[in-house]
Amino acid sequence: QVQLVESGGGSVPPGGSLRLSCAVSGSVFSISGMGWYRQAPGKRELVASITSGNRTDYIAAVKGRFIISRDNAKKMLYLQMNSLMPEDTAVYYCNTYPNQWYSWGQGTQVTVSS
Repeated sequence: QVQLVESGGGSVPPGGSLRLSCAVSGSVFSISGMGWYRQAPGKRELVASITSGNRTDYIAAVKGRFIISRDNAKKMLYLQMNSLMPEDTAVYYCNTYPNQWYSWGQGTQVTVSS
């Protein structure tokens, strides 16, 4: 059964912006840390995380450009992506953090190119 549904990806030129959304099922969203992950060929990495208390953290490559947020009432996770660069091209996934309690969703493709 579907537990995580990512959306909002697309193709944009360098410098563009996208807002990704993640709809989460289940009853423990509000007490769980969440993260956005991305997978490029041969690599998967955490890019941003947010605790149940709304503390956020980012990897250096995206700090200052990406903003992670959550809406507990709607059980939604978001990633605002600004000043996008070709290196950001990947499939983006959401899941709990630091441990991934859900099966991975389909992800949403982000492509940054001229």
